[in-house]
Amino acid sequence: MHRTFLALNSDPLKTRLDLIYKQANDHITLVKTYAAYARKLKLENSKQLKMFDDLAKNFSDLTSKPSLFETDGNLDEDVLRQFEKEVKDRVKFARLMVAESKENYDNQLKIQKLKDTIFSVSESLGKAKKNGALASSIAAKSVPKSLHCLAMRLVEERISHPEKYKEELPKAEFEDPSLYHYAVFSDNVIAVSVVVRSVVKNAEEPWKHVFHVVTDRMNVAAMKVWFRMRPVEGGAHLEVKAVEDYSFLNSSYAPVLRQIESAKKQRFNFEKTTENVTKDGSNMKLKNPESMSMLNHLRFYLPEMYPKLHKILLLDDDVVVQKDLTGLWKIDLAGKVNGAVETCFGSFHRFSQYLNFTHPLIKERFNPKACAWAYGMNIFDLDAWRREKCTETYEEWQNLNEDRTLWKLDALPPGLITFYSLTKSLDKSWHVLGLGYNPSISMDEINNAAVIHYNGNMKPWLDIAMNQYKNLWTKYVDNDMEFVQMCNFGV
Repeated sequence: MHRTFLALNSDPLKTRLDLIYKQANDHITLVKTYAAYARKLKLENSKQLKMFDDLAKNFSDLTSKPSLFETDGNLDEDVLRQFEKEVKDRVKFARLMVAESKENYDNQLKIQKLKDTIFSVSESLGKAKKNGALASSIAAKSVPKSLHCLAMRLVEERISHPEKYKEELPKAEFEDPSLYHYAVFSDNVIAVSVVVRSVVKNAEEPWKHVFHVVTDRMNVAAMKVWFRMRPVEGGAHLEVKAVEDYSFLNSSYAPVLRQIESAKKQRFNFEKTTENVTKDGSNMKLKNPESMSMLNHLRFYLPEMYPKLHKILLLDDDVVVQKDLTGLWKIDLAGKVNGAVETCFGSFHRFSQYLNFTHPLIKERFNPKACAWAYGMNIFDLDAWRREKCTETYEEWQNLNEDRTLWKLDALPPGLITFYSLTKSLDKSWHVLGLGYNPSISMDEINNAAVIHYNGNMKPWLDIAMNQYKNLWTKYVDNDMEFVQMCNFGV
């Protein structure tokens, strides 16, 4: 009875008005929401944003009109009908605008979210690349457990049987200029053994080949024991020395030694600067321990180390020889000092990438577009070297680079300077590079090469080596050597 009484006393026009107000307020909220989306999408100057703002204002003005009630408190049906018509017209227009804009706004929001995602992923990718470069460099420059094991086994062998490993007198062949001489500077026993075995196995007359291996004080005993236990095949000759055996190489004579010592004192080393390496991968060379090893700079003292020789072939420890190399000694270097394979193509591997051409000394004397060449396999005419006084040139520039403003502490930039205009370009088939970083080298090019070079971080004796190239190195590993088996080289 109570509800019936209220229904009889309620005004149906008032109920109708409430519904109209609710519909108008709902559409005000909808229009304002789309206007907010437009602002979020940075469309403040767009025509649609202005239309949404105007529509929201019209709705607000409409709902805030003076009272539709007459003086006696009752609603005027004609006024209500006119008010309802105006609201419906605006609702119809609002729905039309929303229908037209919804897909566009949805797409805009998706695009904006996609841009935000791309930016976030790009930032993460940049960090991942730097961290990857750091991890790869750590893996490349750290001593693998198997290599450490091998060195320890060899030293243990020497300690256990000192009578077997007494020093031998130098052979006359070590100074015979009529033979084919090789220089290999390394602290890696297994790598040196592969270089030597690959040369000998591919040599037509191995007994005419002489190897001069130089290592550091820490590894000289292990290196000597290896080659005493596994003598070079084919009658080839080999000597092992330590850097310290060359008494003239001291910090007062060799400026690079002084710089290496200075760099270590200033802690420009790999372990102490990992944070900076992560931030700036371009400085990786400076933190690379190899760049601060005298073994990496011995190549500038070849005439002093081997005063009776006329020519010598320098091989890095990460190369494999696949053909007889005696043809290199027959190449006419036309008075040049260095025979090497050039590495430039297009704008890549030009002098400008290795030297600081903002420095006036570099800018005045060198061409930034000059083609760079590669270390790893270099035939040197030592007579021409002495005539051109290349060691003196090298030391002069090392002294000028005391503060490392001309180039970073590395061996290639001073090599480019020292042998500038004194390098003979060799056919590229003599020396194919990139097996330590480039997975796209054609097998035809590799098979046709006299020397293949695993330059880069993915050295063949590491777990991170590229599988498609690894067997080209492992086939020269002396797997019959007992310590290789004991140390689980996994080759």
